[in-house]
Amino acid sequence: MKFKSILSIAIFVSFTILALSCSSPKPKEVVVAPDPLPSWNETSTKQQIIDFVTTTTTTGSPDFIPEADRIAVFDNDGTLWSEQPMYFQMAYGIDYIKKEAPNHPDWKSKEPFKSVVSGDLEAVMKGGEKALLEMIMVSHAGMTTTEFEKSVTAWLETAKHPKTGQAFDQMIYQPMVELLEYLRANGYKTFIVSGGGIDFMRVWAEKAYGIPPYQVIGSSIKAKYESVDGVPVITKLPELNFIDDKEGKPLGIHQHIGKRPVFAAGNSDGDYAMLEYTSKGDGPRLGMIVHHTDSVREYAYDKDSPFGHLSKALDDATKNKWVVVNMKTDWKVIFPFEVNLP
Repeated sequence: MKFKSILSIAIFVSFTILALSCSSPKPKEVVVAPDPLPSWNETSTKQQIIDFVTTTTTTGSPDFIPEADRIAVFDNDGTLWSEQPMYFQMAYGIDYIKKEAPNHPDWKSKEPFKSVVSGDLEAVMKGGEKALLEMIMVSHAGMTTTEFEKSVTAWLETAKHPKTGQAFDQMIYQPMVELLEYLRANGYKTFIVSGGGIDFMRVWAEKAYGIPPYQVIGSSIKAKYESVDGVPVITKLPELNFIDDKEGKPLGIHQHIGKRPVFAAGNSDGDYAMLEYTSKGDGPRLGMIVHHTDSVREYAYDKDSPFGHLSKALDDATKNKWVVVNMKTDWKVIFPFEVNLP
C-alpha cells in the first residue's frame, strides 16, 4: 500500500508539471526586420531615406503618398554607375571608332577621329561638345536598333574599366541598387532620367538596376521606320532628336512619365533642374545628391571635373533641403564586386 501511494503521488506530480509546462506562455521570438540598405553606413543620410520611405508609404501617415504617385527618378552617370575617367558611353564610342577605323581611311586626317585613333584623348576633349557629338553620330547612327543593341552588348562583354579592370556594367553602385530595390519594394516606380543615350542605356539597364527599357529616359537621335527585304526595322539617323540634360530633364519627365516625381537623385549641376522640379512640388519630397568624395575606392571630384561637374547644386543643397550622400562616409561598399571581397 505504501508503495502504491508513493507511485500515485509521483504520477500526480509528473502530470501536474507536464500540464503547467504546456499551459505556460512561451517567450515571444523577437523578429528583426532585415536591413533594407545593408551597404549603407548607419548615418543620418541613411536614416533620412528610410524615414521618407516609411512616412510616405504608411497608411494614416500625414505624409502618405498614394502608390500611383510614388515616382522616383535617377540620373545615371555618376549617380547609378561611375562616370570617370570619362562617360562610359564615350568609351564605347572611342572603341567603336578604333575598330571601324580601317574601313574609313579619311579618319586619319579628320578630327576628332584622328585623335581617337592615335589615343590622344586630351585632344579629343579639346574638341568639346562638337567632337563628342560627331563621335556619337558615327558610333550610334546608320544601323538598326537591333544592330546597335548587339554592338553595345558585345562591347560590354569585352571592354574593361581602366582603373578596376572590371566590366563597365559592374561599375554600378551597390548602395544605389539597394535603394532602387527598397523603393520598388515599397510601391515606388523607378525611372532613369539621364543625359546619356536612351538606346545605349536600354540595352543593359534592366539587368543592372531592374529598371525596364520603358522606364528609361535619355538623350536620343532621330530614327526612321522602314522595311528591309520584307522585315520591318527602325534605323538610327545621324541627327539629334532630344537632349535629356539640365532643363531638358523636367521636359523629358513630363513627356515620358506625365507626373512630377516625389523622389529624385543626381550628382551634378546637370541634374539641378530635375532636383528643383521634384523637390518644389506639393507634399513630401526628397531630393538627393551623390557627392563623390572617395578617391581611394572610386574618385573624388566636384567643381573642377569636366564629367559630373558639381558646383551650384552642392552650394544650394542646404537651401533646397537636398540630402547630400557623402560616398566616403555613407557607403560601406561602392561596387557589387566588393561585396564578396575578404
